[in-house]
Amino acid sequence: MRILLVEDDSMIGEAVLKGLQQEGLTVDWTLSGEDALLAFAVEPYELVVLDLGLPGISGLDVLNSIRADGAAVPVIILTAWDKVSQRVLGLDSGADDYLIKPFALDELAARIRVLLRRHSGIAQSEIHIGDLTINLTTRNVSFRGKSVYFSSREYAILLLFVREPGRVFSRGQIEERIYGWNEEVASNSVEVHIHNIRRKTFKNLIRNIRGLGYVLESDS
Repeated sequence: MRILLVEDDSMIGEAVLKGLQQEGLTVDWTLSGEDALLAFAVEPYELVVLDLGLPGISGLDVLNSIRADGAAVPVIILTAWDKVSQRVLGLDSGADDYLIKPFALDELAARIRVLLRRHSGIAQSEIHIGDLTINLTTRNVSFRGKSVYFSSREYAILLLFVREPGRVFSRGQIEERIYGWNEEVASNSVEVHIHNIRRKTFKNLIRNIRGLGYVLESDS
C-alpha cells in the first residue's frame, strides 16, 4: 500500500517513514503542503498522514484541497495542536482520524490498518482465500495451516489484489502502488514477485490476462 506522509519535522518524518516501511508500507515523504499537493496530483495514494503545522500551505488547506477535488482517500492528521476545537475542525474538514504528538508508532500503524480495512470494505482482520489466510493485523500469511514468509513487496502485491478483488491491474499500476520515489524498479520485478507468491501458495491465485495484466482468482 502506498502512503503519502506530509511532515515538516525531519526527525519525526524520518522515524515515521522507517516505522511504516517496516510495516510493509510504501511511503513517500514531503515536507511542505505545496509538495504534498503536487505529489497527490500525480501519484495513487491509499492513505495520507498529514501534519497540520506546515510551512506555507497549511495542513488544513491541503486537506480542504484534497476533499474539494472529491478524493475519498483516508486522511490521518498528526499534530501538536491538542485543543478540542482544533480536533473538531480537522475532523469536520474531512479527516478520518486524529493523532496528537507525541505518539507511538505502533498506534499510528494500527490506525492506518483500521482505515485501510474500512476504506476497502474489509471489516474483519483475517481474510481467507481458499487455503490461504492473511492476518491484516500481524501481517502473517499462512497456507494450509502453515505460516509462509512473504517479502514486503510480495505482501504489498498480495494485499493490492485482496483489497480490490476482480480488478485487473497492469504491471505499471502495480509498480505505482508498491514502489516509492527514487526506488529502482527492474523490468521484470513484478513478474518475479507474482511468481514467488504463486510458488508459496497456489499457481492460479493471481491469474495473468494476456495484454491486460493480473487479477486475483478468488475461486482457486
